[in-house]
Amino acid sequence: MRRRTLAASALALSALAWTPAGAQAPASQPIEIQFWHGLTPPVGPQLEQIAADFNASQTRYKVVPSYRGSYAETVVAAIAAFRANTAPHVVQMFEVGTGTMMTAGRAVKPLHEMLAETGVAIDTRDFIGPVAGYYSAADGRLMAMPFNSSTAIAFYNKDMFQRAGLDANTFPQTWEGVEQAMVKLKAAGIACPMTSSWPSWVMVEELLAIHDVPLASRANGFEGLNTELNLTNPLMVRHLENLVRWQKDGLFRYGGRDATGDPLFPSGECAIAFGSSGLRGRIEREARFQWGAAMLPFYEGTSPRNSIIGGAALWSMNRGPNNTRSTEEWRGVAEFFRYATSPAVMAKWHQDTGYVPVTRAAYELSRSQNYYARNPGADVPIEQMLRGGEPTANSRGIRLGGFIEIRNIIQEEMERAFQGGQSAQQSLTNMNTRGNTVLRNFERTNRNN
Repeated sequence: MRRRTLAASALALSALAWTPAGAQAPASQPIEIQFWHGLTPPVGPQLEQIAADFNASQTRYKVVPSYRGSYAETVVAAIAAFRANTAPHVVQMFEVGTGTMMTAGRAVKPLHEMLAETGVAIDTRDFIGPVAGYYSAADGRLMAMPFNSSTAIAFYNKDMFQRAGLDANTFPQTWEGVEQAMVKLKAAGIACPMTSSWPSWVMVEELLAIHDVPLASRANGFEGLNTELNLTNPLMVRHLENLVRWQKDGLFRYGGRDATGDPLFPSGECAIAFGSSGLRGRIEREARFQWGAAMLPFYEGTSPRNSIIGGAALWSMNRGPNNTRSTEEWRGVAEFFRYATSPAVMAKWHQDTGYVPVTRAAYELSRSQNYYARNPGADVPIEQMLRGGEPTANSRGIRLGGFIEIRNIIQEEMERAFQGGQSAQQSLTNMNTRGNTVLRNFERTNRNN
């Protein structure tokens, strides 16, 4: 219900009128920049430390970070504040809400517009392609500041691989190879050969992007609102049928929706896990076994493309329908964005948290500091996101309104297939039908925005 409230509230933003207003803070006091985020410890305090370091680096602006609950709760709170003319300058929004934010009208201050007006220079060309693509308008201009981005990868238990007679230093590149490994792991007495977190993201969205198959028409929604889902394609049918069969055979364990399955790998229960690259930090803290990281597998005969991102971006907001920001406030926001994505700061954030460096400069700095040599596998997410050259229309990302609700639908229908209540084909047909209803409702609400 909270996610539906988020989607409905965000849609209402574009219907609100606004008029310019706002005054600068007294010259003797720093201009406060309110920043609402949704990151819990340990990454939440690390994010707030970046704000504190920015404040210490200059005296003109003061960023005031505030944890407002989960991503969904944070954005709902920001929307309510906007309607009351008290919205924060910056709100952290998770990637599945990008399509909704794109239609929020003047509630949002596009990044490219803010940079042009303030004259603050950020080299947006340095952002890694799949990251920039997710948060860009159709013309390629960035709407939000990429920040804590991740992608889905594979983690595997090297001790269990050795017990099963598998090469502990090599993870299978293909799904056919993964199936063979699962069979050997089960034969070696391992009760959970494979699991996955974020089933929609990993087993649907990432799968299709890597295989260069559209999830939806009109370039996955980048070209307009009148999109149709493409979830009954042969690749998706094949893969969901495999997952259902693997679960029936005791090779795959469904870990639950979203991040519910995250503990199954670091606890040592499952030998293979697919999840966010941001899970690396938890594995490092909790795992009591040797483990490795690898790229997501693909089916034989495929030339794999880049994976798509998860995580969140920083969106700039006007104060409310009757109150916008002063140029100096926007300059403060832009300066904070420039600081947070500077090579040294972004490289440290990447190394401390497990999120990917969103710029090539931060990636190269981490490499020159021998971070990847000292931490094998830490560069897997970046290499996977850069694989295959420039992203295609199918691997650029997903720009669908109401996608939060669509993800829930995908997970519900997958669960029915895993429970034996319907076939994989029927599950995918239901995903298409129900998901397209969400898209049509979103389109009717936003057709004239």
